[in-house]
Amino acid sequence: MITRAAVLERVGAPLEVTELELAPPGPGEVLVRLHASGVCHSDQNAIDGTAETPCPAVLGHEGGGVVIAVGPGVTRVAEGAHVALSWAPACGRCAECLDDLPHLCGTAWPMMAQGTLMDGTSRLSRGGDVIHHYSFLSTFAEHAVVPEASCVVIPDDVPLEIAGLVGCAVTTGICAVWRSADVRPGQRAAVIGCGGVGLSAVIGLAAVAAAPIVAVDVDDAKLEAALSLGATDSVRWAGSPEATAEEVQRTTGGGVDVAVEATGRSEAMLTAFLATRRRGTAVFIGIPRADAVVPLPALSIPRMERRVIGALYGSARPDRDFLVILDQYRRGRLPLDQLVSHRLPLDEIERAFELLRSGSSLRTVLDLTEAA
Repeated sequence: MITRAAVLERVGAPLEVTELELAPPGPGEVLVRLHASGVCHSDQNAIDGTAETPCPAVLGHEGGGVVIAVGPGVTRVAEGAHVALSWAPACGRCAECLDDLPHLCGTAWPMMAQGTLMDGTSRLSRGGDVIHHYSFLSTFAEHAVVPEASCVVIPDDVPLEIAGLVGCAVTTGICAVWRSADVRPGQRAAVIGCGGVGLSAVIGLAAVAAAPIVAVDVDDAKLEAALSLGATDSVRWAGSPEATAEEVQRTTGGGVDVAVEATGRSEAMLTAFLATRRRGTAVFIGIPRADAVVPLPALSIPRMERRVIGALYGSARPDRDFLVILDQYRRGRLPLDQLVSHRLPLDEIERAFELLRSGSSLRTVLDLTEAA
């Protein structure tokens, strides 16, 4: 079939909306009519080369849509199902999956780096030339062929734009709090970086009754957004990790039990570490450059029992956690719709990234059903 998609021809190039050929789903694969896609900073990392990505490629890894066809052997997903898409399909057989770490699947990650589906090939092409997938999903398109394991069937009354956000930013932020850090009621917390992922962490902290919750950012509008979503206090970046952490320490009366870093910047990671109290935990969820280094004051690690943990996808199990998050959203306990600041058609995808790069949006959603 022919579908419209935004293609990254090479690192640093603008995204160009064009028509591509999309082969039918193979064994264990599903064809989805995409309705919405979030625009995430990880996509920007692919565009600017921070994350090495095979090109040409169709980016996008936050999607919600409706299944319109299934390939041979598909048993869990039926035509007509509404789905939220996960960029972390799990094989269920590798050492990581058997250790109950499906988000770290040792089969899926090598295939993702190649820009293919799980069988090592692509369903996207243009004039006979291969177009690469991105994170198994390529949601900057009207249609996508994805692994069955990437599909989480959701209730039909969940807005598909919310389903798309749950596919990455929301789950990464909320589950970093709920799963990776296991934050408990009354624990003191800080979130360093209040973009879409950081604000999701704020929402997750508020939902488990952490207090206080300190939001840290360079942008006053994002700090205001964090306060509206459950943060109790805000601290503006003070020019250095040390000065900013000192302000968090002062605001919380001695530091936080959990500091969530959501920017991928070394200085933000150091800030999170320095903001913790004795036996506090810094949770790093932002994706840094490959050559980034975080210089930590080593003596305070054993003497204060400070801890650092990494959190990929919030240590989530998408088949479980997407549904938990969406159930809490439907009950009015997670204000996820407040994260969406802009809605744009696919043809305005470059404007979506301008908003992201300028920091003038919370979360932009592409409406993939709007006609060109």
